Amino acid sequence: MAKFEIYKDNAEKFRFRLKAGNGQVILASQGYSAKASATGGIESVRNNSQDDARFERKESKSNEPYFVLKAANGEVIGTSEMYSSNSAMENGITSVKTNAPGAEIDDQA
Repeated sequence: MAKFEIYKDNAEKFRFRLKAGNGQVILASQGYSAKASATGGIESVRNNSQDDARFERKESKSNEPYFVLKAANGEVIGTSEMYSSNSAMENGITSVKTNAPGAEIDDQA
């Protein structure tokens, strides 16, 4: 079962990551100073992941495809891992769309 994990990073910032049922991270957030902001980010992922226009498909400097999910205001909510191909990236986007709305929250912070 997919889940959002809220955790603290080494800089004591709150972050979340969306994990698919197989445990693979499919989306990761920026660092937030407050846990409430990370929780708000999760709600934003749930809402914005249903609109394909919110996914910006990109390519790293080493030509690896990845995507970012943006809110209506253009702010980045989450970033994917680097993928080996465009089709793998599209599968990642589909996974976010499918898993985000019903994913439980695992608060580890």
